[in-house]
Amino acid sequence: MKNKLHTDTEIKSQGMKVLIKNLGMVEAEKFVALIQREPFDYTEWQRDLWKGKTATEISKLAMDLRNKKGKASKSKKRKIA
Repeated sequence: MKNKLHTDTEIKSQGMKVLIKNLGMVEAEKFVALIQREPFDYTEWQRDLWKGKTATEISKLAMDLRNKKGKASKSKKRKIA
């Protein structure tokens, strides 16, 4: 899989799609407003997000999420077919 660098516009568009899909339109817009209004240190947030977790635990969480999403995608494809 090649890593393609995306333009700022593509990243913003994809980000909004993900936010809307997961939060809904109103909550996605609220999230954006909160980020713009309040100081936000991504590095500090990431540090706190995984506090107390080992690399192995984080990796397992990521693999479980990927497997769960993979199963959901396969299920959707079957419904369409």
